Amino acid sequence: LGIFMTYKFFGTISFSELKEMILAATGFSSEQLQAIRWITLALFVGACGKSAQLPLYVWLPDAMAGPTPVSALIHAATMVTSGVYMLARLNVLISMSHTAMMVIATIGALTAFLAASIAIAQRDIKKVLAYSTVSQLGFMFLACGVGAYTAGVFHVITHAFFKALMFL
Repeated sequence: LGIFMTYKFFGTISFSELKEMILAATGFSSEQLQAIRWITLALFVGACGKSAQLPLYVWLPDAMAGPTPVSALIHAATMVTSGVYMLARLNVLISMSHTAMMVIATIGALTAFLAASIAIAQRDIKKVLAYSTVSQLGFMFLACGVGAYTAGVFHVITHAFFKALMFL
């Protein structure tokens, strides 16, 4: 990526040139990079299900119908944030696939906007908390998708603290 940024300052670059630069910098073949892309996208689909991202976000508000201690565990503990943690731990693979980074960032941004919009229209406080959690998870995914893995994990920690305090 540093090679791309340096080259970008001095002229325009096409996608074929970018692909050749990535192949030369990593030492992987084109088939290996394609396999990494598909593996990363498959792991991202799993993270979407665990962390309630589009289109798999509907289970979290339904899970909030349970007792308050269970809701606190779902929101403040590692139940929904483990998908973000997995993406942060797989940052080496994700950074090798610009397609996967773009998909992760796009899904995260769309989820953050959609869930916040839905939370505005809710009347039940537990649903508002659930959709706000989905929105915050979207921001965490957006951070991982743009390569700010440290910011994503930092937001996981701050989210756990303020949701735990809200349930107290």
